[in-house]
Amino acid sequence: MDYKRVRTPETTITRDVEQMCHDVGNVYETVVIISKRANQINSEMKKEIENKLQDFSYFGDSIEEIFENREQIEISKYYEKIPKPTLIATQEFLNDKIYFKNPIRDALDEV
Repeated sequence: MDYKRVRTPETTITRDVEQMCHDVGNVYETVVIISKRANQINSEMKKEIENKLQDFSYFGDSIEEIFENREQIEISKYYEKIPKPTLIATQEFLNDKIYFKNPIRDALDEV
């Protein structure tokens, strides 16, 4: 996923919690939905950066031998500049791009 193309502000914005939880109906459930999506995004980002940095891994004879690679530094700077997973997940939630369901609530509705 190209995280730079996601229209998410890079800084924290104060949000109206009452407005955010309007669809869900519960503030705590809204927080759980956003946090689970943020964990998914974080794990995707972690796998992606590990795959990119794996090409630069060097196994030398001593621990003191550390080589700085320009491409490795650029990759690290890219991931430092993109919005945090929590901000991306919050924006996805506000744009109705997250699918969620509550099996307990669904079971109670059927009864």
